[in-house]
Amino acid sequence: MSTVIKGGEAAIRASHKLVAEQRRGDVAVPELSAAQVREQLGLGVDRVISEGSLYDRELAALAIKQSQCDLAEAAFLVRAFRATLRRFGVSAPFDTDKMAVRRRVAPIYKDPPGGQFLGPTYDYVHRFIELGQDPIEECRDDDDAPLDPTAYEAADTSAIERSVGGLLAEDLLEPLPGGDPSGKVADLTREPLSFPAQRDTRLQALARGDEGYLLCLAYSSLRGYGRNHPYIADLRIGEVAVSFVIPEIGLSVTLGEITVTECQTVHQPGNVPDAPPRLTRGYALVLGQNERKAISIALLDRGLRAEELGEEPLLPTQDEELVLANCDNVSSAGLVQHLKLPHYVDFKGQIQVLRRRRAEYERSRAEQEEQAAE
Repeated sequence: MSTVIKGGEAAIRASHKLVAEQRRGDVAVPELSAAQVREQLGLGVDRVISEGSLYDRELAALAIKQSQCDLAEAAFLVRAFRATLRRFGVSAPFDTDKMAVRRRVAPIYKDPPGGQFLGPTYDYVHRFIELGQDPIEECRDDDDAPLDPTAYEAADTSAIERSVGGLLAEDLLEPLPGGDPSGKVADLTREPLSFPAQRDTRLQALARGDEGYLLCLAYSSLRGYGRNHPYIADLRIGEVAVSFVIPEIGLSVTLGEITVTECQTVHQPGNVPDAPPRLTRGYALVLGQNERKAISIALLDRGLRAEELGEEPLLPTQDEELVLANCDNVSSAGLVQHLKLPHYVDFKGQIQVLRRRRAEYERSRAEQEEQAAE
């Protein structure tokens, strides 16, 4: 056994060396810097921030570089680092009404209150590979002057009225669901997920879940496995202030700003007894610019509120345990990839059981043939 362990350690060290060489690639090509990843692969950085549940763009960029752009692995690296950090308190709730909006769409109205801001989006680009072209040089105004990529930020400074205000005024939309009266908020980074889960726990689990998994479930609900086709009431991307109340003196200080994506959806009325018919809500708040994920979470949030809204949860997207227990990419990847580790002891035991069953089967067949011959 000692020989096997030593041989395994040597193989692992050699694997580490090969990973380093593969990650570096051709040394004749300039090495990629974390700053380049941060500035030019921003959406990937935002995804790692979200799934790693730690807002640190520098760290996320470094994790992407280290993992060769394996975003699930990068999120794992970020979470491992986060686990070493000291916790000194809990920030105040974000005031998204005061978000400095860089992008805002409200498709339920032609002219929503506050207006539309297309901002930075791939929604309207042509899906052509830009072979050797500078994207900024390609985007010029009619006067052939270079386009200022920061021009859209000029309209960021004012708060934008919620598009659902008119629906609330007419009592056509349910009011905001109440939270814990004590003001306590669950913390999935410290407490394990348990069922049944409260809405704050569900939204946390979804916010750091795997985008592909969430998108798949949301798509399934649109395809008929959820009766949950929504309207997007408000989709916003922008910066919000992070505030912290110092317990010793009761003073609130602003620690800085972070980029978030917020999505509110409206859905068909529920079946709450003795309540007037009203549209129902879905909600998502995600770190960074993650539009697909935010929309998917809002759809799933509404689906997971089925019992609360008087509906019988019969469909996959209404099953809390199915949705939440499988959405974490770090846990999912870990369990799937552990299959690559040594399993020869378990497999040997299974083969021994199979051989015994096979011998019993052969004896039974032989006895049946003897009886048939008689």
